[in-house]
Amino acid sequence: MKLSFLRRRSKIIEIVASKEVVFALTLSGVCAAFIDGKRVAFMNTTPDEVIRSLFFNKANDSLITVSVFREDNFSSLKCRTTPLEYIRRGQPNEGFALFESESLKWPGFVEFDDVNGKVLTYSAQDNKYCVWDMTNYEELYQLPDDDITEIKISPGVMLLIHNRHPSGSYVTLKLLSIEDGRLLHSFNHLLHRTKKVDFIEQFNEKLLVKQEGEPLHIVDVYTSAVVRVEATDFPTPAAFIFLFENQLFLTFRNRGVAVWNFRGEMVTDFDDHVLHHADTSTNNIVITSAQDYIISYCRQTDSNSGSSMSAINVSHILTGRCVAKITGDTAVAKQALQDVTSIFFNEDRNELLLETGKGCFLSLHNEERCRTLAGYGRSEIL
Repeated sequence: MKLSFLRRRSKIIEIVASKEVVFALTLSGVCAAFIDGKRVAFMNTTPDEVIRSLFFNKANDSLITVSVFREDNFSSLKCRTTPLEYIRRGQPNEGFALFESESLKWPGFVEFDDVNGKVLTYSAQDNKYCVWDMTNYEELYQLPDDDITEIKISPGVMLLIHNRHPSGSYVTLKLLSIEDGRLLHSFNHLLHRTKKVDFIEQFNEKLLVKQEGEPLHIVDVYTSAVVRVEATDFPTPAAFIFLFENQLFLTFRNRGVAVWNFRGEMVTDFDDHVLHHADTSTNNIVITSAQDYIISYCRQTDSNSGSSMSAINVSHILTGRCVAKITGDTAVAKQALQDVTSIFFNEDRNELLLETGKGCFLSLHNEERCRTLAGYGRSEIL
């Protein structure tokens, strides 16, 4: 099979790995699998398949690809699962399609919830949400699209955010059990009528609500207790990452990172962790599974020349201390770090994988050596 998208070059935008198998997804939608530097398979099953995202399912040791196809003008998402064992044998076509009963045309979507072992799909055509078991892909229950604008998922629960009331004075919120869809709690959260909502986020029983120019409200949904954090102390972040193990959350804003608790207190302000990109792409940020370290693509100022340099920084989340920094010992290595497009930390092998945007992967091991993996070049994939 010849992939039409191999005719043009495209940078790698996502890396996923499990044990010795590494998957690389390009901007043009080509995904290749590698074992110890050798390409063993393309995950595209037809010449017109454009893979949009990857998810490694730890529950059954398989890779899920989310794709679009030319046959319907690339308008519908199609999901496919392939066991890792088949990929090792170079047999990616042995996988099978998922969620075939669902029409996932835009604005339909699929979301994978690794924490709870669930998959959420939305079919705009049928006006329904479905929750699936991630182990065997069986449908667990359905939710009608009853004026729902967004769904947030955290350990054990889902938050349904409904459309703001026409008066603008409140929004209806519902907490459901992720296991069976049972309603746990429903309430109306009061809003300033004339202010837009910057965000509504949920973490277990805590709700984070902020409106434009207003304080952050941290609400206990069961007791209705509210913690207020003034807008000057908590400007609206560009992104959140919730740390379920530590009962904390990370915020990203203007290339900076901070750690907060649910009493509205900043507990960590990193002393050397200026992000390289202002858009806070999560492809360039890794949180270890124990949630004790953050690995990011950062920038720093050269103390000698005063020029800006790129680096991979490893910082302790609770102290903010930078414990390791990869800057490159040679001119070639420094140049390679100028355009990192994706980072992945393979904890099975204690290996950090980088895609440099210059046509190669870099594999960095704990012995502080760096090597280029043969066959990982962009020209090899594309």
